[in-house]
Amino acid sequence: MNKVVIKSFEELQNLIGKELGVSKFHTITQEQINKFADATIDHQWIHTDVERAKVESPFKNTIAHGYLTLSLLPYLWNQIVDVQNLKLQVNYGIEKLKFNQAVLVDSAVRLRATVVNAIDLRGVTKATIGVTLEIDGNKKPAFEGETIFLYHFIK
Repeated sequence: MNKVVIKSFEELQNLIGKELGVSKFHTITQEQINKFADATIDHQWIHTDVERAKVESPFKNTIAHGYLTLSLLPYLWNQIVDVQNLKLQVNYGIEKLKFNQAVLVDSAVRLRATVVNAIDLRGVTKATIGVTLEIDGNKKPAFEGETIFLYHFIK
């Protein structure tokens, strides 16, 4: 898989409206869910209690935390794009985020990314990227939204 290389505001601006690509699939395991629960102090049974989830959950299995799926963004984004010539990169925000579908344990997910907008804020590039987290074998994505990065390109 070839990454899209971006080295300047102008190169990013030329990609507005274009799909940048799709990451590889990543399988979310129970171990990853449990570690995320520990890190975030969110041990809700629907995520961590396998036996109870089999009986009481409408999904008949444990599911990944929505924020766990969201936390995969940087990892999956870096499989799609290589932003070069940077002094600094900052995660600036997330807009229009909607969790559409629960991600069952052992499901594989991948990121699809599109450039929505790129504007120059007095030398800092504000990039709005449309993101969709797809679930292998499922028509409905786990989430859709827009993530915003601030790129400080070297002039």
